[in-house]
Amino acid sequence: MRIAAAQARPIWLDAAGTTAKVLSWLHDAAAQGVELVAFPETFLSGYPFWVEHTGGARFNDARQKRAYAAYLEAAVELDGPELAQITEAARDLGLFVYLGTTERGTDYARGTVFCTLVAIDPQAGMVSAHRKLMPTFEERLVWGLGDGHGLRVHAVGRARVGGLNCWENWMPQARHALYAQGEDLHVSVWPGNPRNTVDIARFLAIEGRVFSLAANGLLSLDDVPSDFPLSEELAALETTRYCRGGSAVAAPDGTWVVAPVEDEERLVVADIDLRRVAEERQNFDPAGHYSRPDVFAVDVDRRRRRPSSFTP
Repeated sequence: MRIAAAQARPIWLDAAGTTAKVLSWLHDAAAQGVELVAFPETFLSGYPFWVEHTGGARFNDARQKRAYAAYLEAAVELDGPELAQITEAARDLGLFVYLGTTERGTDYARGTVFCTLVAIDPQAGMVSAHRKLMPTFEERLVWGLGDGHGLRVHAVGRARVGGLNCWENWMPQARHALYAQGEDLHVSVWPGNPRNTVDIARFLAIEGRVFSLAANGLLSLDDVPSDFPLSEELAALETTRYCRGGSAVAAPDGTWVVAPVEDEERLVVADIDLRRVAEERQNFDPAGHYSRPDVFAVDVDRRRRRPSSFTP
């Protein structure tokens, strides 16, 4: 099976432009014989990096409000034209796609952005939309809390594949929920920093006895449009590189298939042999012969959480 991480720069806060870039990269992946490709966390339409660098916690700050409004405006809806185009391309090219997305609510949560990992099957279309369970640290200022609705694995050829957003990959129960569905390949998506993947990508592989694909992004000050409300404040800071890649692939024994790749925009491609998953589970299967369901119980609620229910 050939898999890939799209280590790329978004057209930041430009949903149409980033969609066009995704489509181009899908064609490139298909031309290289890739069967599954993953894009970074919130690649469409961009990671909210400014919060960390511009005092995002200043309450009622007019500039932060304008920045959030711009971010909300750039977010996409699950049934919107951007994801429809990407789904159509995935179908035409025969690709399974994991796409980090800034999702805006539709019938509810119209003022909220969710960090959502969308899974697109070439035949079935969008098969899950996993909203990040717990935004990390300053991300809580811009993203809503997710739920368990998208904690699902999907069949891609002979493999069962699941995915999580960024620091969700440190959450034992979230990982276990995917292992317990027979996961063979674990996809982790990140905004883009090698420090995040150099340990966790290998740890995931060793713990789950799975192949571990980490998709990281790139982002710098040059990618920020001049009309972003905080562009001048960002330009005055010393920090100009916000996301530096780090995409990688680890084997089920924790060895690197592809070590973390930094500061380079390219498809990070790897060929994996699923027999290695079975070999490593000879001595450890975390949701099988090395689990103790008589001692430990894990319940996963996969209902989509809504703020209200209505009767006619």
